[in-house]
Amino acid sequence: MTTGRQNDESKSFLKHTFLFLSLAILMFLLFITDIFTGSVAIPLTEILNSLFSGNTLKPEWATILLDFRLPKALTAVIAGTALSVSGLEMQTYFRNPLAGPFVLGISAGASLGVAILVMGISLFTGSVLISAGTQWSVAIASWAGSGLVLLLILAVSLRIKDNTTILILGILFGSITLAIVSILQYSSSESEVKAFIIWTLGSLGNVTGPQLRIMIISVAAGLLIALFAIKGMNVLLLGEQYTLTMGINIRLIRILIFTSTSILAGTITAFCGPIGFIGIAVPHIARIIFQSSNHRILLPGTLLLGSSIMLISDIISHLPGSKQILPINSVTAIIGIPVVVWIIVKKQRLVTLA
Repeated sequence: MTTGRQNDESKSFLKHTFLFLSLAILMFLLFITDIFTGSVAIPLTEILNSLFSGNTLKPEWATILLDFRLPKALTAVIAGTALSVSGLEMQTYFRNPLAGPFVLGISAGASLGVAILVMGISLFTGSVLISAGTQWSVAIASWAGSGLVLLLILAVSLRIKDNTTILILGILFGSITLAIVSILQYSSSESEVKAFIIWTLGSLGNVTGPQLRIMIISVAAGLLIALFAIKGMNVLLLGEQYTLTMGINIRLIRILIFTSTSILAGTITAFCGPIGFIGIAVPHIARIIFQSSNHRILLPGTLLLGSSIMLISDIISHLPGSKQILPINSVTAIIGIPVVVWIIVKKQRLVTLA
């Protein structure tokens, strides 16, 4: 029995290692492809030379690669990582396959925080854009907005145990925040409203150098918190009552998960706009690929897969061969909605069979 179990564990380890390496290689290839894709054709050899040695035949190629395409590709990796991991945390905590930062209204709460900050500043300064010196304020406002919605959902979840009801209430909370944002827009100038609407479409290409540094620091902190919550998330799959019998501090796990989700989803929403469906779809795809519910496997797998899918979305948004760029939110919706529909149909089929 022991030998058979060791053989199974060894096979599982080799399988997961192979999958991790495959996803890492895929992400690297997609990263290079994303940098290669654009309205200006740059030879692949020049791209590699620019990335590894900083030298290119034409100075303008180096400017395009290092100042525009490379930051955008890095933003795609960071955004895909943060949104997919935050979705995994929400699905685990609420034990709801449709939970995610976009559906639960967390992204809408982050949007409200940014809208209040941006439009409040514009009322006094007359400026639509936030200056580089206040970028941390944008991130903090976004975290506060997403955290507020999360606290409301948590308060409801302590009284109501039905996952579907919690999901509906999360959507309603998101709708309320969007209604408040609409009121702010109604009181703002035409240029401010236009800027905010463009922001809500989502973009990976408008992130500046200071914003990218803030994103890297913030997302790294959110992922570190998520790592500390892995053991708790594994036990949460068995229910909160079982978690208590295991001697695990459920309040601490809850604080870790909600803090991590607020930072991850709030940071991306602040600088890239509300990007939907990545947080819902990616964790399910990771479960299918890895065939595991262990978060020690799911979390890094979701991280790699989320980065890859966001890079694919960014490549598609460029419309290769064209100078037009699609809103990233539209592309992620096209990719994510079929997965959500599949989840609903599968769940309904299981209920019918039961």
